[in-house]
Amino acid sequence: MTSVSETPTAESAPPPPPGAEDYVALDFANSALALPGGHFIDLLGTPGAANRWLTEHGLAPADAGVQEMCAAQLRSLREHLRSLFAARVAGLPALPGALSAVNDALCKAPTAALLYWDEKNGPYRAAPCPTNEILDRALATLAADAADLLTGPDADRLTTCGSTPCNRYLLRHGRRHWCSTRCGDRARAARAYARRTQVT
Repeated sequence: MTSVSETPTAESAPPPPPGAEDYVALDFANSALALPGGHFIDLLGTPGAANRWLTEHGLAPADAGVQEMCAAQLRSLREHLRSLFAARVAGLPALPGALSAVNDALCKAPTAALLYWDEKNGPYRAAPCPTNEILDRALATLAADAADLLTGPDADRLTTCGSTPCNRYLLRHGRRHWCSTRCGDRARAARAYARRTQVT
């Protein structure tokens, strides 16, 4: 039976994988974590958890009041991005539904900052962000970041963690195919065990 945890503990949550500091979409795609022992952590599993994730990544204020419908939209976009990342890594065509979902998210936020006038300082431009647009802006930002990753120079470095059961994506550095030291240690231990059992 799979256990689900909303808030990871220090022991269960690995550090961000290589590339997550450059692409928030990579961290977003990795917000559903498969851990050894059949454990699973969904950092967007509840509205409160989704609000925390958005706040920690500068995509929403702490008091945004994310509701379940918003959290569900985030989880849906995450699955579409994971599908696109998987297609890119495997060299397969993308699912049309995933492309459509990302393009829909890209169209959600206006690109032009509006003109405002302050009585003391005069005219200035800023992007309005009423509460009902916070999620749309977050979705658009995440989709744009994913599109930049998939079409940019780092796309060839995108890979999956080579340690079972980890399901995270990372940007490969040299020969490293693991998202964390912990996953690398687990993969090496599994290989050593396999070698020992073949000898006996």
